[in-house]
Amino acid sequence: MVILIAEDDELILKTIEHKLLKEGHEVVLSRNGKEAIETLKNESIDLAITDIMMPFASGIEILSAIKIMGKQIPVIMLSSMGQEEVVLNAFDLGASDFIVKPFSPNELILRIKRFSPK
Repeated sequence: MVILIAEDDELILKTIEHKLLKEGHEVVLSRNGKEAIETLKNESIDLAITDIMMPFASGIEILSAIKIMGKQIPVIMLSSMGQEEVVLNAFDLGASDFIVKPFSPNELILRIKRFSPK
């Protein structure tokens, strides 16, 4: 499975990348929202993991871009903001899942497996 990780926190980005590579996934990294949107336009992505608060374009804007492109990609949102309004907005825009930081990489893997082709 090809997974896009859009995260501006280098430690979190590398932690997720390491865990996903260990699980046998192909990983594409984006360190800001603009990069993530370009990646989504130009590459075949099976699942996206995106932080909500990022430079140049937010995770919410990435979700909107996916919708505009007409792509059917599951999106797992990450955020240190666990506010109900933010979570509900993400789900309204089509987020498949939402994880509040800090989180366990093992929990993330379990959630990703729900979207893996059998």
